[in-house]
Amino acid sequence: NRLHEVYTKAAPKCNSRVTVPVLWDKHNDTIVSNESSDIIRMLNSAFDKIGALLGDFYPKALRAEIDNLNSFIYPNINNGVYRAGFAGTQEAYDEAVVSLFNSLDQLEERLASKRYLTGDTITEADWRLFTTLIRFDPVYFGHFKCNISRLIDYPNLWGYLKDLYQVPGIAETVDIDHVKAHYYASHTHINPTAVVPQGPKLDYSTPHGRENTGNPPV
Repeated sequence: NRLHEVYTKAAPKCNSRVTVPVLWDKHNDTIVSNESSDIIRMLNSAFDKIGALLGDFYPKALRAEIDNLNSFIYPNINNGVYRAGFAGTQEAYDEAVVSLFNSLDQLEERLASKRYLTGDTITEADWRLFTTLIRFDPVYFGHFKCNISRLIDYPNLWGYLKDLYQVPGIAETVDIDHVKAHYYASHTHINPTAVVPQGPKLDYSTPHGRENTGNPPV
């Protein structure tokens, strides 16, 4: 496939697994990284001196808290949906899905008093969580059997997701039809017919109501 051609252009003898995302160096014709956690850190600061928009999603004062959040969110939620969806036994599925929803419950409680995961500032931890939450109801709920609850059933998480989605520049990066087509058509061992569902109907652009979350009443 095309992406494999990118890998072999960087390393002609490459026979490793082809994954996304990939950060490509056009000047040196090589792959810089295919690890999302490394790429997000690079994009946070590597281009500051050549005209990137100002902003720091990994501020020094919050790094320890961000790292702790990432260490919790990745295995239990980011990867938790895949552990549930690709489980080969009932026991493995049960363990993964219970851990996933226990973790969502904890974040629902956390976001009752914080607009974002660390407070009133969007950080790397929020964007790492966003990528899973935005796919949750359209894909993971049905396709990966993560169906104890829908994300829309969590008032704080649902509002938080819409809050992030409505950050300028984010909505145009989200194509739910493309997301569904990819998952339902590519995992034929889970969905042999490759039929893509029509729903659910979701509107991430409605008011999120989280502007004053975490602020003391006036």
